[in-house]
Amino acid sequence: MNQPPLFGSVDDVAERLAGVGYLASTAVATTVFLADRLGKPLLVEGPAGVGKTELAKAVADATGSGLVRLQCYEGIDEARALYEWNHAKQLLRITAGQGRESWDETRDDVFSEEFLLPRPLLTAIRRTDPTVLLVDEVDKADVEVEGLLLEVLSDYQVTVPEMGTVTAVRRPFAVLTSNSTRELSEALKRRCLFLHLDFPDPDLERRIVLSRVPELPEALVDALVRTVRVLRGLDLRKSPSVAETIDWGRTLLALGMDTLDADAVRATLGVVLKHRSDAERAVRELRLDADTPGATRSVP
Repeated sequence: MNQPPLFGSVDDVAERLAGVGYLASTAVATTVFLADRLGKPLLVEGPAGVGKTELAKAVADATGSGLVRLQCYEGIDEARALYEWNHAKQLLRITAGQGRESWDETRDDVFSEEFLLPRPLLTAIRRTDPTVLLVDEVDKADVEVEGLLLEVLSDYQVTVPEMGTVTAVRRPFAVLTSNSTRELSEALKRRCLFLHLDFPDPDLERRIVLSRVPELPEALVDALVRTVRVLRGLDLRKSPSVAETIDWGRTLLALGMDTLDADAVRATLGVVLKHRSDAERAVRELRLDADTPGATRSVP
């Protein structure tokens, strides 16, 4: 399937993603470029909150493509991922045609475009405009859905038995994300290019926060990033994501805080830690108890 590429070079990927607020490393930009040029799905693995979903959204924004998202969950089936029929409307149509037409005529009508409910995979295959297909948290789906994805993403076509085979006129840029809660099949991995995303290094996270919350003083951003890295080093149920670091910065700005001392951390810790046990551990490890001597000092 010949089609114009979305990006001209690796530098073009990095520049255009940065233009929509996604600061990509060289490894990320290179993998996105290769997925585009080779026409392969991109499998992005890593812990929650490192920007996997945001990468797909950024590619769509940077290229002016439509975004079609399939959110996976336990128990999702082919009907929710691919297509299903509007049974209520079909029943009304059958009832209306009773006594006036043959069953063959009715059957041909009820299994037509008017009664088809396309779901994300079929929607992405049928689009003629540039499209980014995001299959989010694929590790939450059953292996049967993996098999369906393998079939769809291999040939970029879908067979509707009652209507025939639908083949993509324009191949979507496919991004699959996984939080690594279970091992994906080797067959699916072989079909994709692989990218592992981890939490950014301090310099990159600092630049990300400054790009999203430019009003924050740089010294406060430095303290914020240092504190978040300390929190990620603790044995927490859920480590703070990059998005939560940004939210913390916006919170401090909204409250008019210009220092990240222990009082500020205690007052706003719920922005980045969403489990009571995590908050209690952070208070202990950072020595933020109100009755601790020196508790109003700046945190690390």
